[in-house]
Amino acid sequence: MYKITTPISKHDFKIYFQTRWELLRKPWKQSIGSEKDQLENESVHRMAVANEQVIAVGRLHYINSTTAQIRYMAVKKEFEKRGIGKEIYLSLEKEARNKNIKLITLNAREQSIGFYEKLGFTVTKKTHVLFNQIQHFEMQKHL
Repeated sequence: MYKITTPISKHDFKIYFQTRWELLRKPWKQSIGSEKDQLENESVHRMAVANEQVIAVGRLHYINSTTAQIRYMAVKKEFEKRGIGKEIYLSLEKEARNKNIKLITLNAREQSIGFYEKLGFTVTKKTHVLFNQIQHFEMQKHL
């Protein structure tokens, strides 16, 4: 059993960012700190917690009054295919809808395209290659 929550305390954020780094940066030998950017303080954060362990993360930030972007979505391998990523996404989408956002955009890793298509996103273009290895694609969903 797990629950979707928002990190609030310093401890929450510490384990949230640690999990983000472990899932999205460490496998490509990126340094601790590379899992953060300048928008953290103005973003909406979500994490899934099971047995006091963070098992999934995701973030939403606002680009302007009508557009938001999803970033840093990840689920620990042993918890994939259980709907946890979908629940995190839907929680972030709800926040966007509450702010009258009309468009959500994201840059999906190639292996994640199917996941986002099931959530209603469409690929708009091929974008960057992260760490010289991970092809990304811009995807959008109109709300």
